[in-house]
Amino acid sequence: MKKNLHLLLIILVWISCSSWGFFAHRQINRMAVFILPGDMIRFYKNNILYITEHAVDADKRRYSDTAEAPRHFIDADRYGKNPFDSIPQKWTDAELKFTSSLLMENGIIPWQIERTYHSLVKAFKERDSIRILRLSADLGHYVSDAHVPLHTTENYNGQLSGQTGIHGFWESRLPELFSIEYDFITGSAKYLENPLKEAWKIIRTSHGFLDSTLLIEARLNKTMASDLKFSFSERKDKVERQYSKEYSKAYHIALKGMVENRMRASVLMTGSYWFSAWVDGGQPQLKIFSKKEISKKEKQNSEDEEKQFNQGRIIGRTEN
Repeated sequence: MKKNLHLLLIILVWISCSSWGFFAHRQINRMAVFILPGDMIRFYKNNILYITEHAVDADKRRYSDTAEAPRHFIDADRYGKNPFDSIPQKWTDAELKFTSSLLMENGIIPWQIERTYHSLVKAFKERDSIRILRLSADLGHYVSDAHVPLHTTENYNGQLSGQTGIHGFWESRLPELFSIEYDFITGSAKYLENPLKEAWKIIRTSHGFLDSTLLIEARLNKTMASDLKFSFSERKDKVERQYSKEYSKAYHIALKGMVENRMRASVLMTGSYWFSAWVDGGQPQLKIFSKKEISKKEKQNSEDEEKQFNQGRIIGRTEN
């Protein structure tokens, strides 16, 4: 009985800590709307509920689509000591050097950002409002994931360093507790000359925070009593074990604004990718876009994805 209860608690914590965390992803997409220029902001504000709620669609697809998981990360450290000197930035060059199967195994997030970006550009050119919203939500998700240090390493959940659970701790628990204190005034969205190059820049910066992310928590774990590390609370009528507020606060302070920094950068870059796609798509007047009904096939796919998500059987990594 105790063993089953312990397993249930672990599963509940894991579900609540998927990717940046549903809370953080939704907040990032929502805040990104407000940095768009006047020609775009009305359309996005009128659809802000969709942009916010569907910010987590990409994570939900990990429960139904076998190809989805690699789109959320890249294990840069599997490419050697100086990975960003080793990995060609363009997909065709990287595929020629490493093969597509190895790239998929190690994660493809920079190329996924590029692919989703170009799909969004096409949607703008075709004046397809539904696809614009869907792809904007997805693009915001992938761009935000690229800002997380633990999305750039094979030690993505601390499983190789005795820190299992740190993934959800850093990107879900901390934002839920402390993002109310964050300053999300980032300045206006900017045009990105080279979306793929920008994606690699984001990942390189995130990877630079990896050692601090792990080492700071490891040191904290040695200094704080084990009975103060976790707490139990009720969430949606279920009891969960989670990192305590005391331990979370200590980690958050020791990180010296890292999580806020990465969330702010996520907001700015999400809005900038949307803006750039609109520019590259011909800067269409969004207010005259015709409304299109979601196709029966797309609606059915969405319902199937939601059903698979609610069943809780993820495909691939459990913490990306």
